[in-house]
Amino acid sequence: MRRADRLFRLVELLRARRHATGAWLAEQLQVSLRTLYRDIHDLTLSGVPIEGEAGVGYRLRYRLDVPPLLFNPEELEALRVGARMVQAWGDAELAAAAGVALAKIHNVLPEALKREAQIARLFVPPCGQARLPWLQPLRVAVRERRFVRVDYVREDGTPSLRTLWPLGLFFWGRAWTLIGWCDLRGDFRHFRVDRIQQLDALDELFPDQPGRRLADFFDQLERREGIRVKRD
Repeated sequence: MRRADRLFRLVELLRARRHATGAWLAEQLQVSLRTLYRDIHDLTLSGVPIEGEAGVGYRLRYRLDVPPLLFNPEELEALRVGARMVQAWGDAELAAAAGVALAKIHNVLPEALKREAQIARLFVPPCGQARLPWLQPLRVAVRERRFVRVDYVREDGTPSLRTLWPLGLFFWGRAWTLIGWCDLRGDFRHFRVDRIQQLDALDELFPDQPGRRLADFFDQLERREGIRVKRD
């Protein structure tokens, strides 16, 4: 990686986190701590508002807006493939947003990268099935922390009525699942979105309650299954 690209990447990493330790930053950039400290020193001298605190890490004193002009070809392909996957497997609103986001990025790219972005190499064919009607309202319920009541049919055909705290949506390649706290079972449960027969988002909002958060579900998964989940 060129040093200019590495410095830009360093600023992007700091923009994405409230605090970042030197060890984590060095690992992400694949450089030594000595090189990282030199890069931070040079960025600070050039006016980038980086400050460090012992035992906490580094952060930007205020938001630094950097226009997205330095994407490399691999990053452009990652963005295009990700957007195409959202357009194929997301709900209609999310698919439209992905298209708009790509257009905005394309509009600020220099001409050389615009030409690069227009060369298609990786493709995501349409999924060949109707869009899930409950995906968009579930996304909103997760974001707003709103209780939902679902009529659900299990794989064996058994129906059930559940009141859930919707915590997150997960895509597994061909199926979406909802992870939530189930009042009926008093525990975390997952539900395939394509098996939901009816969904009602309730007016009541659920609290940020310890033991029922998405982070608690991940902790439980790691304890029970030994599966470590990347959370950022």
